[in-house]
Amino acid sequence: MDAQNALATLSGDLIDIISGTFFVVVGLMAFSIAAIRRRSGMRILVWLGLLSAMFGANLLVQSPSIALALPRAFGFLRPYLVTAIAYLTLVVGALVFRELTVGGLRRLFNVWLIAAVAIAVAGIGWFLISGSGDTFIVYNQLLAAAGLAIMVVTLSVPKLSKRYLILSRHRVLTVGMLIFGAEALYANIARPLNYSVPNLVTSLGFAVLLLAFGYTALDMIVTNERRLLSIDKELEIARQLQFSILPASVPEVPDLRIAASYLPMTAVAGDFYQFVRIDQHRVGFLVADVSGHGVPAALIASMIKVAMHSADGYAHDPSEVLRCLGSTLSGELRGQFVSAAYLWIDGERRTARYSAAGHPPLLCWRAADGALAHIESNGLLFGVPVDSDYPACSIALASGDRLLLYTDGFTEPENSAGESFGDRKLEEVVRNNQSSPAPELAERLLDELRAWQPAGTTQQDDITLIVIDVT
Repeated sequence: MDAQNALATLSGDLIDIISGTFFVVVGLMAFSIAAIRRRSGMRILVWLGLLSAMFGANLLVQSPSIALALPRAFGFLRPYLVTAIAYLTLVVGALVFRELTVGGLRRLFNVWLIAAVAIAVAGIGWFLISGSGDTFIVYNQLLAAAGLAIMVVTLSVPKLSKRYLILSRHRVLTVGMLIFGAEALYANIARPLNYSVPNLVTSLGFAVLLLAFGYTALDMIVTNERRLLSIDKELEIARQLQFSILPASVPEVPDLRIAASYLPMTAVAGDFYQFVRIDQHRVGFLVADVSGHGVPAALIASMIKVAMHSADGYAHDPSEVLRCLGSTLSGELRGQFVSAAYLWIDGERRTARYSAAGHPPLLCWRAADGALAHIESNGLLFGVPVDSDYPACSIALASGDRLLLYTDGFTEPENSAGESFGDRKLEEVVRNNQSSPAPELAERLLDELRAWQPAGTTQQDDITLIVIDVT
């Protein structure tokens, strides 16, 4: 007899068990997709997955057949689960709606979310105190109906949907919302009038809504993926263009050995360097660093290349080079700043001149006495709304001397203790490798910089380094 009763119970619950299992599996699949992709825009899949899993769990928890199959302890937990799901489903639904909105409607759904959380806390709390789980359920239902109505109206009115939704296409979601709204309205009218509403009708209504949301979410994700792919392609083109404005190779000067390293933080960088070769023995070195990163900084770095043409006639005069650059860039920086350093070397006369605009000092290694000097001859950064002079200093060179120009991306990286690589560590590496050729020193400096930072640390700034050996 018990077996017959159990079989009859199972037959009556079969649809609910299948529906509940289906919605739980759909929820787990949504979680899996979101976990695998791990990109922006996947949050809506997480909320949809949770909403589906909660709806399915509610059907399974309330199934008498499931209750008979589980241990008796489940009977004690069952009312708690039913109450928690009844109130928290609205909270998750508010999170789903919120992901689709912008502007004033998003702020409205933020308020709706807070109200849903407050009702959930009150309802669940009152159940824990009194054992009654239905005390606040009417407020939960009214809030759900209000949110559903707001969303349906927004979807149905083109001006509202264009202004307040992030969706470019929402016809499927509109139809799904209307079907679900009709089912919910029917259920809320029929039940007070003592008309029976089969769970299958409710499940079908929710399935239509879930499929509409799922289609919309996937459409959003695919659109974002295409947009990101387009951006990636554009960044790759921008990267190629930027590298095309940098020197293809270091100049061959009989009296000098030159090495240059350029490591952008992102696809495009705000660092820039250029060689200005006048003849066989005379060459200028420009290094610049634009504040910020990415495309805006890269655009200004490209402008420096153009601005440098106005200073070609003054290549032998670092002060005039920087003055021309500052004057040309002053109206184009739009609140950004640029540091720069310009070094002019006459290899035949063994002399150099140097000037800078808010840039890290030039390092000068003297082979004769093993001294390492910091040469600072700075004016103000480009972009500061104050006229500035750029004093130049003269440097006598001898065979074996070494000069280093670099951007602050080289000295600012920190180790696990929060200590910057800094000028001191830079000096140490230079001293310990004084006999290494310029290319080897540049590579050793980069290796030391990588070793200084904790494993797995990503590059935090663009890096440019030029090493010049006097032979």
